[in-house]
Amino acid sequence: MQQRVTITGAKRSKGEMEGRPYDSTKIYVQTKMNVDSGDMMGFATTEYNWGLSDNFDKLLGLKFPIQADVDMELITSGKSSKIVVLEVTPITSQIQAKA
Repeated sequence: MQQRVTITGAKRSKGEMEGRPYDSTKIYVQTKMNVDSGDMMGFATTEYNWGLSDNFDKLLGLKFPIQADVDMELITSGKSSKIVVLEVTPITSQIQAKA
């Protein structure tokens, strides 16, 4: 599924801990809170995994927060489900030339 979202930030991680390698990029997406209970309003930020750390480079040169079209997929282990980001496409008008 594709959605236009506001990305408030991104973080890459790559290295090794206790002999196990890790390599990932996470994006932080502005998400509307559920106002039905009457105890919440506004927005929060939701963290999503977006592949390996080299995806972070695709966002360099952008001024956050940004608008982007995000392709997401819902996957399951059979017991639990999660949303995984497949691709992030920043809205072209926000891309700034790198100095």
